Amino acid sequence: MEAAAFYGFSALAIFAAFFILFSKNLIHAAFALFLTFLGVAALFVLAGADFLGVSQIMIYVGGILVLLIFGIMLTQKITKNDNSSKHNRIEVLIRREVWGFLVGAGLFVVMLRIIVTSDFRMKGDVMTNKSTIKTIGVELMTSHLLPFEIAGVLLLVALIGAAYLAMNRNPTS
Repeated sequence: MEAAAFYGFSALAIFAAFFILFSKNLIHAAFALFLTFLGVAALFVLAGADFLGVSQIMIYVGGILVLLIFGIMLTQKITKNDNSSKHNRIEVLIRREVWGFLVGAGLFVVMLRIIVTSDFRMKGDVMTNKSTIKTIGVELMTSHLLPFEIAGVLLLVALIGAAYLAMNRNPTS
């Protein structure tokens, strides 16, 4: 069952990544990026790194992808002579697509050869299925407390600075 889930989520991530590569519509590519991020998050969860899976969804899907979609939607410059069939499309020379495909296919063949010729035998004790969240929490609150607190203070300073810059400082209103 785990193998079927692994192959299913891997296929989802790979096909969505290929759709991003060959899509000419930016919005469609952004939604395919959403599927790619979800596939990668599911692979993290299947690998036993549930904290990374949840972080993948919260940071990439919840933050970066939403910001990317808003950026695409807000930068549309529609003119009166705008052709609706060309709306939100990317025009790329065919030579660039061919070179990009050849480089990507070459890298894929090299990585596939490395995977096929590798020996993936387990050495050592078998790991039990347990959550990584407790381990990460204990490490953050014991041996990595100072860097965690420094990062928290830096984020607080950045938040205060962003609020100050966004504040309306017009004395007439």
